[in-house]
Amino acid sequence: MDTVEVNGLRLAYSTRGAASAPPVILLHSLGESGSTWDVVAPALAGTHRVYTVDLRGHGSSDRAGEYSFELMRDDLRAALDTLGLSKVTLIGHSLGAMVSWLLAGEDPERVDRLILEEPPPPVAANPPRTLPEDPDPDAPFDWNAVAAVYRQRNEPDPAYWDLLKHITAPTLVIAGGQQSQLPQDQLARIAELVPDGHMTTIPSGHHVHRDRPEAFIAAVSAFLA
Repeated sequence: MDTVEVNGLRLAYSTRGAASAPPVILLHSLGESGSTWDVVAPALAGTHRVYTVDLRGHGSSDRAGEYSFELMRDDLRAALDTLGLSKVTLIGHSLGAMVSWLLAGEDPERVDRLILEEPPPPVAANPPRTLPEDPDPDAPFDWNAVAAVYRQRNEPDPAYWDLLKHITAPTLVIAGGQQSQLPQDQLARIAELVPDGHMTTIPSGHHVHRDRPEAFIAAVSAFLA
């Protein structure tokens, strides 16, 4: 695993595939790490240079004093700059999807394709997200990151909806169907607001790429082709 210095932090990442191939960035969900993509990444590495990144406060990346969707977006932007990646495909799950969405909406020229797996819509979480009473002190992530994301999920910024209209990349929203805790009609709205947005449903719940990897890989590969 390699690291890249961004905004005073070390972000850990790993790579697969030929260095000359088109770059794909994989971003994990809250409380996970780049290892969640260990089945998906090799499947994409035949045609792409695949980067799996640990977001701040997760996995092997540094813990930080502050967390938010916006700070993670800024980390991603800085990492792309440092790695010399001017235009990439972004694939994000949940938290990673929101980070990808923010970058694609604010810097549309940097994103070639966008895939949002179960992105959390900017509507108040129902029920509200709360931390466990006794968080595991040995968890492989910073509970402060979880608390910060929960606050943003409970009181989301409605301006996130407007960013969708500025995304120029062809975008695929992958929904998990009725087994997911996210409101599927809101995921459909996300796809509708992106000018070149599309949605596919893979009945599986929130963790599509983990629980139905073959279907997820097939959908992603077809979209990228």
